[in-house]
Parts: sequence; C-alpha cells; structure tokens
Amino acid sequence: MPDKEMIIIPAKDKPSKYIWGTGRRKCAIARVRLMPGSGKVEVNGAPPENFFYRKAQVSAVLLPLVVTDREKRYDIFIKVHGGGIAGQADAVKLGIARALEKAEPNLRPVLKDAKCLTRDARIKESKKYGQKRARKKFQFSKR
Repeated sequence: MPDKEMIIIPAKDKPSKYIWGTGRRKCAIARVRLMPGSGKVEVNGAPPENFFYRKAQVSAVLLPLVVTDREKRYDIFIKVHGGGIAGQADAVKLGIARALEKAEPNLRPVLKDAKCLTRDARIKESKKYGQKRARKKFQFSKR
C-alpha cells in the first residue's frame, strides 16, 4: 500500500464579530460575548434584572460598564452555569471586565482600580476521607 501524504489545510483566520471574555468564581463559569451595539445585556437569554433577583448582584454585574462609561456602546450576551447566584454574578462581572479590556486595552487601569479584573480564587475545600466534611470530624468517644 503506497504511503499517502496527509494534506493539512490551514484554518482561515476569520475575524470574529464578537469579543470573548471568560469569568470564573467558585464553581460558576461565565462565557461573555461582547459586540458593538446599543447596550443590550442578556444573561442566559434574560435581562440581568430577571436573572439576578437582588439589586446588589445586578449592580455588581454592570459595574465594569458603569466605571468605564460603556453602558450604551456594547451588546453583551452571557452564558453562565454552575455554582449559585452570587458566584455567577461575580463570574459575569469578571467576564465582562476581561472582554472590555480585550476590546479597549486602555481601559485596564480603570478596571483595575475598580477591582473588576481580580479573580477571587476562594473555592470550596474538598472533603477528607475518614471525616464528615472538609473540617468536621466524627464524634470521639473514649469508652
């Protein structure tokens, strides 16, 4: 059987119309797509006011846009899963800030001062064998 050379076709670098940003917090992961537009924000197909039911979480999600004064310049589409509502809100905030920084690198100092680019690395401690949970032990009995 003759040896056939494999033909590798290089992928065309097609410019994307979206700017991507990924945010993580606890077990939550947010994938953020940013594109120039009128200021529409969707989280899993719903406005942030309907997805995050606390006003503090909604304001935290929109903080990168407010501090950079970009609320009406970009349309933002977010897919978020995992974790709870508070972790998802922080993941979305980080994802939006990273996408904004990628779109306009000169916004980095403003986002850093507002603490929008800081990844909160605190996660749940894993359970240890021979114990009930991560730190809690079984009750000790002398007799």
